[in-house]
Amino acid sequence: MKKTTITILLIVTFFIIFYLQANLFQVFTIAGVMPNLFVIFILFVSLSSNGALGISFGVMGGLMIDLVYSKSIGITAVMLCLVGYLGAYFDRNFSKENKITIIIMVALATVLFEFGYYILNSVIVGFELEIFYFIKILLIEVLYNILLVILFYPLIQKAGYSMDRTFKRNNILTRYF
Repeated sequence: MKKTTITILLIVTFFIIFYLQANLFQVFTIAGVMPNLFVIFILFVSLSSNGALGISFGVMGGLMIDLVYSKSIGITAVMLCLVGYLGAYFDRNFSKENKITIIIMVALATVLFEFGYYILNSVIVGFELEIFYFIKILLIEVLYNILLVILFYPLIQKAGYSMDRTFKRNNILTRYF
């Protein structure tokens, strides 16, 4: 597929995820905690394409999320940008072929996003930190994100290979074909 086609598909996927996050996962919570599909999505985009695309999607998607849901504009954008950067770092330094590696990457990205979001929000909005309550919610969200990645791993892997071939064109399987 062409880069523009995949980019359009990614934009459509973002809006589908936005809808699912706002509607479906409001109902399907674990102990009142929803998964963060945006972290999984931005990490996936950054791992499967070039880091710039993941960072761009992180900033643009984060701004859109902030405009719709947040009291302060920019926190989600900054944190999703960092998730995109983390995905680019993981792509350069770790293999994506193993499901366990992907699970660890999702767990680390979720922790980075939620911890940074919580700290930045506490500084900007000015609320008191409740560390034990936050850690409980964070652990549930990490487990929820991991569960979703395990369930949808074949789909994620297939889409990732397609994006990898299109955006990188440097893997051994597509170099000569």
